[in-house]
Amino acid sequence: MQRIATHEHNDFELCLDAEDYLGAELLGFDDLIPSYAEVSGDDILKGVNYASAAAGIREETGQQLGARISFSGQVQNYQSTVNQVVSILGNEDSAANYLSKCIYSIGLGSNDYLNNYFMPQFYTSSREYTPDQFADALISAYNDQLKTLYNYGARKMVLFGIGQIGCSPNELARNSPDGKTCVDRINVANQMFNNRLKGLTDQFNSQMPDARVIYINSYGIFQDIISNPAAFGFSVINAGCCGVGRNNGQITCLPMQTPCPNRREYLFWDAFHPTEAGNLIVAQRAYNAQSASDAYPMDIQHLAQI
Repeated sequence: MQRIATHEHNDFELCLDAEDYLGAELLGFDDLIPSYAEVSGDDILKGVNYASAAAGIREETGQQLGARISFSGQVQNYQSTVNQVVSILGNEDSAANYLSKCIYSIGLGSNDYLNNYFMPQFYTSSREYTPDQFADALISAYNDQLKTLYNYGARKMVLFGIGQIGCSPNELARNSPDGKTCVDRINVANQMFNNRLKGLTDQFNSQMPDARVIYINSYGIFQDIISNPAAFGFSVINAGCCGVGRNNGQITCLPMQTPCPNRREYLFWDAFHPTEAGNLIVAQRAYNAQSASDAYPMDIQHLAQI
């Protein structure tokens, strides 16, 4: 997940991610939130999706995959949108009042590990930073972009932590001896990032007047699923519904490839991405926390009521 989507109170996609569910279903939208490239005029007041595939917090993340818009580029596009909102509503005060009621859904960081730190054949970051140092660098850059969003009217922000990348079919195929045991060194690094991101919510809320920033524990929610998949309706948690090779994870789903017939029972759609069924669980628990650890310091339902 890598997007900034504004909700007021976000090639053909087979799967909806957690933020799509938040906008299209849980927050009562009639349809998916349109992309920045597609929306114009008064329609931008209904919400904008700034996501870019393979994008990360760091500028170089995902570069081996081609063109993408990094977090800073997405924020720049948002700044352009704000200028349009000012023009539509007539003045900066009206725009600021409107934007303060929006919910900004932000989920970045996964690609900085998948398509950067743990890809030493393309990137030097793992030789330049320890996992602790890399998490610090990511959070510092993340904080800078949040401040820009804040300066351009964002007040209610939802920060999604990253999931267990070490449990994805790709990492299981590449680094797990039995194809089932998650890769600890990757998950430990992911938790370093998540712990700092959660801490950033307290820092931001205390330092920025009227800021209402919350953290969603995607990692913990996925841990619940992995620990007891049958309780959530899953029978396969270590292989992609569509893919090639060990765990259907060595090569991701190819064009014209026939996927599994029972995708609802799979946690992962392909080598990297959860299925709609998996993302729906994250979205539901982000919106209405089912345990105290799901959302901090509140869930999205309560954030929307402020």
